Amino acid sequence: MFNLYAKMLSRKIILGTTVGVALFFMVIGVIFWGGFNTAMEVTNTLEFCISCHEMEENVYQEYNKTVHYTNRAGVRATCSDCHVPRPWVHKVVRKIQASNEVLHKVLGTIDTPEKFDNKRLHLAQNVWRTMKETDSRECRNCHDFSTMDPEKQKGRAKKQHINAMEAGNTCIDCHKGIAHNSVHDQMDEEEMEALEAPNPDFIKPMPAQWVAYLEQKNDKQPAVETAEVAPIAPAEKQATPAAATEATAPAATTSSTGGSSVNWSAVPAREVVLFYPGQSSMEWVLGRQHGGKRAFTSGDRCFDCHEEELADMGAKIAAGEKDMKVGKDKEHGMEPTVIPGKRGSFPVKVQSTHDGENLHMRFEWADAEHTPAPFVEGGKMDPDNKVKLAVMFATDEVEYADRAGCWGTCHADLRSMPFAPEQSAIDATALKDASDGVTKYLTESRTKIELKGRGGKALGGWDKLKEEGELKAELDAGRYMDLVRYKAGQKVSENGHILSERVPHDGQDVEFTASLNSGMWTVEMTRKLKSDKPGDINMDTGTVYNFGFAIHDDYTTARYHHVSIGYKLGFDNAQAEINAVKQ
Repeated sequence: MFNLYAKMLSRKIILGTTVGVALFFMVIGVIFWGGFNTAMEVTNTLEFCISCHEMEENVYQEYNKTVHYTNRAGVRATCSDCHVPRPWVHKVVRKIQASNEVLHKVLGTIDTPEKFDNKRLHLAQNVWRTMKETDSRECRNCHDFSTMDPEKQKGRAKKQHINAMEAGNTCIDCHKGIAHNSVHDQMDEEEMEALEAPNPDFIKPMPAQWVAYLEQKNDKQPAVETAEVAPIAPAEKQATPAAATEATAPAATTSSTGGSSVNWSAVPAREVVLFYPGQSSMEWVLGRQHGGKRAFTSGDRCFDCHEEELADMGAKIAAGEKDMKVGKDKEHGMEPTVIPGKRGSFPVKVQSTHDGENLHMRFEWADAEHTPAPFVEGGKMDPDNKVKLAVMFATDEVEYADRAGCWGTCHADLRSMPFAPEQSAIDATALKDASDGVTKYLTESRTKIELKGRGGKALGGWDKLKEEGELKAELDAGRYMDLVRYKAGQKVSENGHILSERVPHDGQDVEFTASLNSGMWTVEMTRKLKSDKPGDINMDTGTVYNFGFAIHDDYTTARYHHVSIGYKLGFDNAQAEINAVKQ
């Protein structure tokens, strides 16, 4: 038997090599291969990755506070899941590249937190570049459009994912800083745009569940409540008893438009959530700190992404959560001057109807407990007006009105905003209504709006006013916001417009009636559809208009209000979010 084995092992095969020699090298190869793979897998563990203090003291401390480290499902993504490819060839290439990192450890390039932070942007850009080139391959090992359930995602996520599949964007375009401190705000705007540009090669067919979701969404009727829906409940706490509140209810304002006899019980209603915006502005919407900038500039509406999360957004901003920058390179939330106890949002019941000549609108919301502003003597910013209601209308002629509603009037250099100019500088300009700071204005009225803030430049364009002839041309072309406003402490309501500034009175008469009963505000508005005044939009019942409104409650002024996102106002149009039905 031994001779038989010896004979077999000594048999020659390829190139004179014996079977025994081939078996020997095969065993050696298996041992080597197993050892090599074992060594590679050891270097893929979390323990190995943080075995040097450069990683343990820096990126690990950031990562272990994120959802990738601990979450409700108990699934942890470690360093190698994100930074080491699974395909063997790509994995070996990555390991070879890692030898350069070993060299820099020996050289002490990033051996202190200060040195690491100095190199952080460069290190991050290397990772982002690789992920961009591979269509975020490592992200897609766990997250894939084909396995996502759009019904379980927030509106913002659904919209962004649909855009990514259609345009060819990839995960890293939106999710920088998902596991470590974000440094992409240190990049130039051109660098960011180049890095995040869509790649046609990454365009993906829409998975079946996404197609079904879109078809279902298109088939759904607008989310409009019937007039029989339960009324909005008063706030849980009231500053004064109901009887005392009713005693201070504002008298109805009147004007020459005449009264109305609207049967509001027959008019559909929609619940609109107003939220607290703090110092957010149009420059912020169009800037790098806004994750939805790309979607917005490509045509998506604020409504598409945020309609379902307004209450959460308002609560975070009102509480001063420090999760974004809004100006002057200061790390703070959108509200650096917090008013303790201020509510972040509240629902408003909105109804609209018309009679062929007049538009009637009705707003109902719960009054709030007084929360004194700590930075104002007496706690009331506007002691003469417990509430103010401002309503704006615009056509699509106004830039971004189709997406943002009245948001286009809010800029980073308005009074109480982060880039507000000194009053002495304002007084030297042609702004007529700026005795108490810069008021709202539209981009159309300026020669330039600073969005990037390079070299420490202030955001906005308050001092870039166009010539009077140019402004008249903009007004004649309909590029302005029609503004009507109710003030609780005044008998005469406002009907003006916004272009170069807020002009309170240049439109036709408008009527407001208001009451405050049992903790509930009710304000009704009547305006004529047609007007020959320069600041009014002539409304046609076959056209859809952009609509938004804001409420200053609790004696507030300036940016300390609650605002809506942009909605569509139509006439006898079931597809419009605010539908004025004829009576």
